[in-house]
Amino acid sequence: MSKASPVNAMITAVGHYVPDRVVDNKYFESFLDTNDLWIQTRTGIKERRYLDKDKPNSFMAIRAVNNLLQNRGISAEEIDVIIVCTVTPDMPYPSTACIVQDAIGAKNSWGFDLSAACSGFLFGINTGAKLIESGSYKKVLVVGSDKMTCISNFKDRNTCILFGDGAAAVLLEPTEDKEYGIIDSILHIDGSGGEFLYQPGGGSLHPASHETVDKDMHFVHQDGKAVFKVAVVGMADVSEEIVLKNNLKSEDIAYLVPHQANMRIITAAGERMKLPPEKVMINIHKYGNTTCATIPLCLSEYWHEGKIKKGDYLVLASFGAGYTWGSVLVRWAY
Repeated sequence: MSKASPVNAMITAVGHYVPDRVVDNKYFESFLDTNDLWIQTRTGIKERRYLDKDKPNSFMAIRAVNNLLQNRGISAEEIDVIIVCTVTPDMPYPSTACIVQDAIGAKNSWGFDLSAACSGFLFGINTGAKLIESGSYKKVLVVGSDKMTCISNFKDRNTCILFGDGAAAVLLEPTEDKEYGIIDSILHIDGSGGEFLYQPGGGSLHPASHETVDKDMHFVHQDGKAVFKVAVVGMADVSEEIVLKNNLKSEDIAYLVPHQANMRIITAAGERMKLPPEKVMINIHKYGNTTCATIPLCLSEYWHEGKIKKGDYLVLASFGAGYTWGSVLVRWAY
């Protein structure tokens, strides 16, 4: 049996960045058979942000990290590890983590990209926490950043309306007070769900070619009904499970911080935990689904607005392609 770590990993800073361009639902009415009411009713999305076509994912990630460093009041040279959670890296290699590291001047760090679709940030924060708990590292950056417009098919009204671009980051540091920080996690994958949400082109199975481009294989492919059915149950179940596992009650939870994929999924998870709407973090109406950025973007916005207090219990929960899903229990430490 492994020896318990003498420290927990706690979140000590947050930061985020979203592009300036605001795209509302009426934008799609000119070229798709859809309308604002249809989109809002089925998704809860009113608008989203689009990054300029000539700017890469790292453009957003770098700015989110710089915002975090400013909030924490530290130099990038103090960072030990950079984990960039994304499904839209600038390129297959070098990793986006390398690009971020060079741009911010984190000369003493190492890092990597982590791919787990919409659950990427949860998998990343759990990985970062374990690096802190090992005692080998003192400052680990976990970034969730995605430019989903670059893999959105604007001929498919069922998917392109869902996504936006954005980035957010958290800093993990050790605390000897085991009552605070990353308290617990429950994480899952089920590869049998891969056929319902995937991007078929661009990998070693279907390398880029005229054929893959002509067949729209480099875009998001989703069976919305199949994904919705399992996501509602999966995210609700795992949110309730982590609360019960840690002998907490719904009234102990300050906020559920759900992945922002669909308002109906978010509502179901909150109801399963018996939480009133005001205790569920929501920004899907402003940003749509930014994939790996949704959860840290909520954390950063709510912190900047003074809504998160020291001692608050937060349940982070997600469901994504893979399938991947899980929950993380956090007790806010600053």
